[in-house]
Amino acid sequence: MAGFIPIYGASIAVFGSTDLDGLATSSTLVAGRESDVITNTANDVLLAGRFKANNTAPTAGQIAVYVGAALNDTPTYPDVFDGTSSAETVTSAAIRNSILKHVATIETDTTANRVYEFAPVNIAALFGGVMPEKWWVFVAHSMVQALNATASAGGQCWYTPITYPA
Repeated sequence: MAGFIPIYGASIAVFGSTDLDGLATSSTLVAGRESDVITNTANDVLLAGRFKANNTAPTAGQIAVYVGAALNDTPTYPDVFDGTSSAETVTSAAIRNSILKHVATIETDTTANRVYEFAPVNIAALFGGVMPEKWWVFVAHSMVQALNATASAGGQCWYTPITYPA
């Protein structure tokens, strides 16, 4: 595709500035935080994120990031999801794996205040190359201590919309 140049929009925060502050741990990565639903307006999206460990005695574990999509145009949301930013506990890991697409898993260590990041991931690729009409992000972690609770320090994900010229 010679001369094909995608058009990148401005990055947009997925969560409210303090939504991930103090996010509680989940050893099975089923309890976490759901973002508000995002209504798609682009051909594609890149999703990236940054999280900060607690400032006292975090335990080695994982931070897991998933995306979900409405099941239809009503929209109907699967399991416990409702399209509203809130704490959620998915019924089980098997249910989580059947209704959410895995974006990233970050291995963590015991360093206090460590910042963990994941590189941009193409979300359309997770859905067979087509962006869902309505989608959201779900974050869970297993570091025993909650994510950093300092104002706006717990973490954030951003998406960058991409459109393709006709």
